[in-house]
Amino acid sequence: MARRDEDASNLFTRRALILGGAGLASFGALTARLYKLQILESDRYRGLSDENQFNFHLLAPSRGRILDRYGNPLAENADNFRLLLDPDQVLDLDSLLSRLAKIIPLADDTGERIRKSIKQRAAYSTVVLAENLEWKEFAAANLHLPELPGVRPEVGELRIYPDGVSLAHVVGYVGRVPEALITDEPLMHHPGFRIGRTGAEKALDEGLRGQAGALKVEVNALGRVVRELPDPATVAKSGADVTLTLDQRVQSFAAKRFEGLSAAVCAIDIKTGAVPVLLSTPGFNPNLFAKGISGPDYRALLEHEFKPLFNKALGGTYPPASCIKPVIAMAALQHGVTDGRERIRCTGKVKLGDREFHCWRRKGHGPVNMLGAIGTSCDIYFYEMARRLGIDRIRDAVRLFGFGENFNLGLGGGNTGLVPDQAWKQARFGVPWSQGETLIAGIGQGYIATTPIQLAVMTARLASGRKVVPHLLARQEPQVFEDLGLPVSSLGAARAGMVAVCESSWGTAFRMGGLKLGDIKMAGKTGTGQVRRISQAEREDRVLRNDELPWALRDHALFVTYAPADAPRYAVAVVVEHGGGGSTTAAPPARDILRELLKERVETPDSLSAGREKGSSA
Repeated sequence: MARRDEDASNLFTRRALILGGAGLASFGALTARLYKLQILESDRYRGLSDENQFNFHLLAPSRGRILDRYGNPLAENADNFRLLLDPDQVLDLDSLLSRLAKIIPLADDTGERIRKSIKQRAAYSTVVLAENLEWKEFAAANLHLPELPGVRPEVGELRIYPDGVSLAHVVGYVGRVPEALITDEPLMHHPGFRIGRTGAEKALDEGLRGQAGALKVEVNALGRVVRELPDPATVAKSGADVTLTLDQRVQSFAAKRFEGLSAAVCAIDIKTGAVPVLLSTPGFNPNLFAKGISGPDYRALLEHEFKPLFNKALGGTYPPASCIKPVIAMAALQHGVTDGRERIRCTGKVKLGDREFHCWRRKGHGPVNMLGAIGTSCDIYFYEMARRLGIDRIRDAVRLFGFGENFNLGLGGGNTGLVPDQAWKQARFGVPWSQGETLIAGIGQGYIATTPIQLAVMTARLASGRKVVPHLLARQEPQVFEDLGLPVSSLGAARAGMVAVCESSWGTAFRMGGLKLGDIKMAGKTGTGQVRRISQAEREDRVLRNDELPWALRDHALFVTYAPADAPRYAVAVVVEHGGGGSTTAAPPARDILRELLKERVETPDSLSAGREKGSSA
């Protein structure tokens, strides 16, 4: 009995020792594990804990503003109340949208759009659920956030264009990043990020963008933001403001002056090369593009007869017509083919071989010298000057005055136009140049084609005798343009003829009445660019008036001008598509724009701090 009790006691002791040892070993292992987790690997697990507790939201930078030369905003930012969606927190998108639709109005294609956005971008990328919300809608959504998992409110930015239509082609607009341009840069995936798509917004996009930041936020177990923990080191850096040489007031005036017409206007400060007005009309509303233009609205713009999406001022090409005549006169004097006093009889037509070349005035102008020929725009006189010069000299002359150059002002979409010569025609058509083509080139017709900005450059160079080059980005340093190297007498004769156009009773633009700015005189040249060939039968019967023709067959109306005539400051070129006569359609509004520019003078046009000085610019 005692033996059995002793054996039982020993068994119990052994079991107790085993169990105690096992317990001690387990406690030791647990202690070691806790030591490893809490001491040795504490940094790692603290980081994992922080990742669950804290998130980082990418902060899109505020886009820099675009200003005119006086600091008036041409493109700025406004609050954009929107709702973002974190797809990885959404289990049932349809159910979520159904609940949200009871709170704020949603477009019918919202679900389809969001699924497409998620598919195009990384699954974790935030997408826009709704934007451009009214404050009441935004507040209502915020009130119901607990019922909307994955939905995050944000006050972002919307690009706005205060005077959008008149500046649409120059300033341009921003839009979502096209799929082809998306890179691995996180900012590219931010739902509120926009890039410049056209105009200055696109050309200057890199500087306007700024640098992204990050916002640290504390979240609960559901991923809902509990509080924000801003860090000055991660604040987004706004893009830089950009100042253009444009004058918003005069630009807007010009747009109203050409309302209802298809036209282009370019103005250049002759002293500095600054461009205060660059207008293509009709324009379009860039605010629609910034928000996301609808399909019907976009199709309406594409199908409009006046092509409102096309920048005619930089990319449109037109025959320079009679606006080229002062350059031809200058070249004729420079090469000694006439002395300017020589009179050539205009009977209304001249014959070359079996072909007749007509003057715009059917009965002719009689004997005219160079001054009279420019002032009355006599075609017969310039047919003869062109014949004596030849096409190669004409080519060299017009190139010196800016034809054939692409003055796109850094905006893209410019055009070189066309300056034809013998080699060009041989290469293009495989046939030699004819003398008849030289004659019509002398009055700005035929193959030759120019842009409105080239016409403005030509006028600025005629007025100054210097190689004026236009620019759109405001500069502090003064511009110094090289001399064209032309005889003063040759340029003087061309300028005198342009003054006669506007100030002499027999000039083609005299009837518009001049600047009406005291004793300040203006110089100019009218032009009528033919878009159809007038048959001999029509000439013998009656040439149809422009108002008797379909719009697309009417002549283009052109006018170039500068003032003051004795101390040139501004040059303006106007083209009215299918506008008829230059003296009636293009000259008066060009005169009005020139007058507006001269009314208010700045001593340093490219300086933001210059301010306005009332009075005329003599």
